[in-house]
Amino acid sequence: MSDKNIQKRASFSGQIGFVLAAAGSAVGLGNVWRFPYLAARYGGGAFLIIYLICVMTFGFTLMITEIALGRKTGKSVIEAYYILNKKWRFLGILSSLVPVLILPYYTVIGGWIIKYTSAFLIGQGDRAATDGFFESFIQNPFQSIIWWILFSILTMLFIASGVEKGIEKASKIMMPVLLVLLIGITVYSLTLPGAFEGVKYYLMPRAAAFTPEAVLSAVGQMFYSMSLAMGIMVTYGSYMKKSENIEKSVRRIEIFDTGVAFLAGLLVVPAVFAFSGSTANMNAGPSLMFITLPKVFMSMGAVPGHIVAILFFILMLFAALTSSISIAETVVSIIGDKFGLSRKKSIFCTSVIIAVLGIFSALGYGVLSGIHPFGKDSFLDFFDFLTNSVIMPIVALLTCIFVGFIIKPKTLIDEVKRNDKFKAEKFYKIFVKFFAPVILAAILIFGLSGG
Repeated sequence: MSDKNIQKRASFSGQIGFVLAAAGSAVGLGNVWRFPYLAARYGGGAFLIIYLICVMTFGFTLMITEIALGRKTGKSVIEAYYILNKKWRFLGILSSLVPVLILPYYTVIGGWIIKYTSAFLIGQGDRAATDGFFESFIQNPFQSIIWWILFSILTMLFIASGVEKGIEKASKIMMPVLLVLLIGITVYSLTLPGAFEGVKYYLMPRAAAFTPEAVLSAVGQMFYSMSLAMGIMVTYGSYMKKSENIEKSVRRIEIFDTGVAFLAGLLVVPAVFAFSGSTANMNAGPSLMFITLPKVFMSMGAVPGHIVAILFFILMLFAALTSSISIAETVVSIIGDKFGLSRKKSIFCTSVIIAVLGIFSALGYGVLSGIHPFGKDSFLDFFDFLTNSVIMPIVALLTCIFVGFIIKPKTLIDEVKRNDKFKAEKFYKIFVKFFAPVILAAILIFGLSGG
């Protein structure tokens, strides 16, 4: 495939646009509620150290791989694998399932965030922080569907504006605002009585916390947080200009993503500590964001509590939107490349996928609450487990095998070195062939075992 053909594809305007868009994809809901919960569960400082090492090694390797794969081929995930080796097209198909399955339920959660944002904006924060509010809301089919549709429409409006004018422009606005909001709320959180004990718990490493389970959880969080094995970075790589430096871009994405995750922990853990004196209320999943944190905010007092809550949920809305946009764009790109459809038709098909699959997650806690697919509590939980604990580790494992032993690391290393030196070339070659596959196999086994 010639560079001429690749350049006909839509592209980001430059490195800043690419980095902010990719960082926007990586910075999502998992950074704000999943990372703090895991950090609290696995010993605070110990988890932070393990996670940082994972990002700098394992995360760096996979992100370099996916971005280089996308830029070299100029295609989304299905066609990218096919171009490099026709026998491995199945891996592209498997990869494409991840965003297709994640997007519908992610938009449902995005709808929940809009609901809570509006509740605090109209002065109903006290009610939103009461026991039973969240359950009552998600069990109401009309409420769930309306807010889900609204978030889905917002996502697709950005997608309809295109790569540079839609995705890149949105990221350039929302990511700086998100960072400012996060810093502001974090600073306020640290001034709360009792917050300092939470800071010590969060930052101080304890030797007993360095366990194999903590390592696997940190790798799993890094995997989830950096949008790896979802086809997203392959798609965004295909929009990256040949003149941009891949290695530098990846390092900047890592810094932004890790920085946001760290600040989120510094916001949430001390705040929960100030509220309850421990991390006992830091439950996993939606309960932390929609049940525990509203109570924490309202405990700050009526006026400051409402203000902090509004800012927090606006922050969450931006984080959810930037990630949702990247997932939707990946699906649009896959459909367009695979079937040769125009962007408008691909967007329509993506909207149909959201509608058909999303309805199960939207009604999974109400009308369909009696259905427990494969033993999971709801359809949303099932789709989340299937993508994050099964398909994504398999995709990443097979990708490392594909690069390490089928097309050989040099194929992508040459793409990274197209316009500059690849400083981590030797490390990359060894890690993608040997270390990454072993770690990924462990994650897969850990996830399937229910760990």
